[in-house]
Amino acid sequence: MRDHPIDEGRRWLAQASEDLKWARHLANEGGWYIACFLAQQVAEKAIKAYLYAQGEEIVIGHSVVRLCASASGYNPVFAEKTGQWGILDSYYIPTRYPNGLPDGIPADVYSKEIAQGAVTLANDVVEFITRLINQI
Repeated sequence: MRDHPIDEGRRWLAQASEDLKWARHLANEGGWYIACFLAQQVAEKAIKAYLYAQGEEIVIGHSVVRLCASASGYNPVFAEKTGQWGILDSYYIPTRYPNGLPDGIPADVYSKEIAQGAVTLANDVVEFITRLINQI
């Protein structure tokens, strides 16, 4: 049996927060491509946390944009956030697979600035959703 919706949301948010800690570490220590991928995962898990907290039984998908669209049914601010957070979707595949890029490998393409920007966005998602879940 699934936890109470709020508890399930908090469980997903706890994992997103833990992942964020490691994304920050990687962004500072040179694992830039992995930090970008992990930032996307942080946002995905945090938005799923919100949807579970709202009582959703099954939340499918990996796209931050699509998850924001679903979450906007509960809170229209998600539609506004999509423009900022949507860039994280571009880190879902190209950061992991050489064939996701036209040339080179992910380890050679991403920079510290890109990774730190991705982590900043992921942090914004987690902070925003933490506030929302705490208000439920």
